[in-house]
Amino acid sequence: MGRLRVAALCALLIVTVVAAGCADPSGTRAPSSESASADGKPRVTATDTLLRLDGQAWWPTGFNAYQLGTDWSVNRGCGAAVDVDDYFDRLPPRALTRISLFSMFAVDKNSGLLDFGPLDAVFAAAKRHRQMVLPVLTGGPGTCEDDRFKERDWYESGWKTQKSVGGLTFADWMRAAVTRWRGEPSLAGWEIVGEPEASVCTSGGCEWQVRACPSGGAEVLRDFYDEAGARLRSLDDRHLVFSGFIGGDQCGMEGADYAKVGASPEIDVLDFHDYGSAPTDFGPAGSDLPTRLGQARSLQKPLIVGEMGIKAGTCLSLPDRADQFRRKITAQREAGTAAALLWAFVPDPRPDDCTFDIGYDGPAWQVVTDLVR
Repeated sequence: MGRLRVAALCALLIVTVVAAGCADPSGTRAPSSESASADGKPRVTATDTLLRLDGQAWWPTGFNAYQLGTDWSVNRGCGAAVDVDDYFDRLPPRALTRISLFSMFAVDKNSGLLDFGPLDAVFAAAKRHRQMVLPVLTGGPGTCEDDRFKERDWYESGWKTQKSVGGLTFADWMRAAVTRWRGEPSLAGWEIVGEPEASVCTSGGCEWQVRACPSGGAEVLRDFYDEAGARLRSLDDRHLVFSGFIGGDQCGMEGADYAKVGASPEIDVLDFHDYGSAPTDFGPAGSDLPTRLGQARSLQKPLIVGEMGIKAGTCLSLPDRADQFRRKITAQREAGTAAALLWAFVPDPRPDDCTFDIGYDGPAWQVVTDLVR
């Protein structure tokens, strides 16, 4: 399903424009561009503080599930393969799953040709089980893509010129992905980049401890979101755009810079990623969750906790972690957040290690079920 038996660039032209000289010998068609709702309106919208689903107030909980596109018979994969029907069937109604919609999952590891089948299968399963997904088009760290950290020059111009997996630039991939899946009824919105920052690698490497942060990072990121967001909206002006920000003191995001970038008219929903080791540990002062909520209010945009991670296994029992998740989500919702997505679902958790893994049978699932609204 979804296999395009043409070179990547030719296939890209097929899904975006009618291009002379390109053909699809397999006869494969893209998913239908049916309306996201019966009346043609987007299913997910936003107020100044909250999300709405099908016209009703929506406070979703759910998981980050970055492995859903893994199909070892087709792509290089990212972690273990998942039975996507089983995964979506286990979720409560009105949940939200944040997925990695990276170009790597759409490239045949043997031929190098585009094969949308594994990602088509994710959307098809979500539709069958009436679940919502939030796709991330690329990640700042480069994990499960080309493993290259996206430095400042990528946000300045590299997203339009630097080729990655499958020989596509990010601009190419964004056009292909948005054009193909913008009509899916399970689509909650788009996240252009997960965890962007405008730092640069040094002679010491690209780890966060040794990266440099030249001045002007906020301006670089703001220009990126203004341009890339406008390009995305030219392809799909009905769905929300989520920021994907970590929300801490990353380069170009520290303190007031978060609001400067978040004020882009091409961003509808702000993000914060919470890996604090205690229920009230929300990040460095001035770049913490309370600060980010205040900035979101000033910008009149809702803020979701797009990643909430707590390690468990040998370091903390799964029930104790579930209790911590429950307390955090409850407190953050009362403080004014608009969603909480746990990091991360995996089909093969490692109970004998200390990890963020959340398996099928973990008590965190009951937290998601109890707290979704």
